[in-house]
Amino acid sequence: MTATPPRDNDKGRDPSARVYAPDFLTELFRNPLDPGYADAAARRTAAPSSRVRRLLARPVGLVVLLVIGFLFAVAYRETVAEEPGRAKARAGLIAEIKQREAETDRLTARADQLREEVSRQRDAALSGSQASRLRNLEAGTGLGRVRGDGVVVRLADASADRDAVTGADAGPSRVLYSDLQKVANALWAAGAEAVAVNGQRLTATSTIRQAGEAILVDYRPVTGPYAVAAIGPGSMRERFDDSEAAALMRYVARTNGLSFGVKDADNLTLPAAPEPRLRYAEPSVSPSPSGSGVAGSTSPGPSGPGTSSSPSGGGR
Repeated sequence: MTATPPRDNDKGRDPSARVYAPDFLTELFRNPLDPGYADAAARRTAAPSSRVRRLLARPVGLVVLLVIGFLFAVAYRETVAEEPGRAKARAGLIAEIKQREAETDRLTARADQLREEVSRQRDAALSGSQASRLRNLEAGTGLGRVRGDGVVVRLADASADRDAVTGADAGPSRVLYSDLQKVANALWAAGAEAVAVNGQRLTATSTIRQAGEAILVDYRPVTGPYAVAAIGPGSMRERFDDSEAAALMRYVARTNGLSFGVKDADNLTLPAAPEPRLRYAEPSVSPSPSGSGVAGSTSPGPSGPGTSSSPSGGGR
């Protein structure tokens, strides 16, 4: 609070009789209600509402409550009525997905049969040494089925546990596509000669990526638990256990509850990968605009229209 400065005619008065005027904050806390509201409340107290107004207020409030209740009832009924339709549509989508997966598996099996038939016909047409060399090349590139000893790395999502204090879901911790990438790359680095994820053979052009909640291996979805099988030398298991990817997955398994395990496997059989669709780069031939006098000469650089400094295509 601030003290009112003394005036000349107040010099002879008692100091205890000095008047202190409250500042703005003190006045705000003492009288938080605006004077206009206080006046309106005083008028209502002095002149109470008429009996007709009081009688009309009750039906109006009852009508408002009835309208609100009716709207809630209609909304609930519409939600319940649409639930069977949504469930039916979801069931239809699930059935269609399973049908397409079954059709894909059937076509894949048919393609494997035709590939084996082509291999038999080719081996019959080629000499023994050429057929053996071709089979070795197919096994190395992933286009041929292979069999041998190796290891199997298994990964699985953590179980959906509930927090003991709040009761909320504490997980689950999911296996990521990057986890499968790390494991596959670590197996290659450990000396693996062939790798497959849930039966999907990996090649030089294979991809492991994520689309929404699904993990795709060469554009085919794979679901957990995940098994990364590899065929290689006897030292592959030890070298993989010493890798950074294995150490990281063991740490994630301890902290997040994710399942991770490595075991030796004898007489593994890994299927062949589908035939890749390769594209080839071809040089662009165009007349040289420099006027060198040589008909049909080509420009190695990007000087002419339609040429580029790097070939297009490759990869996939």
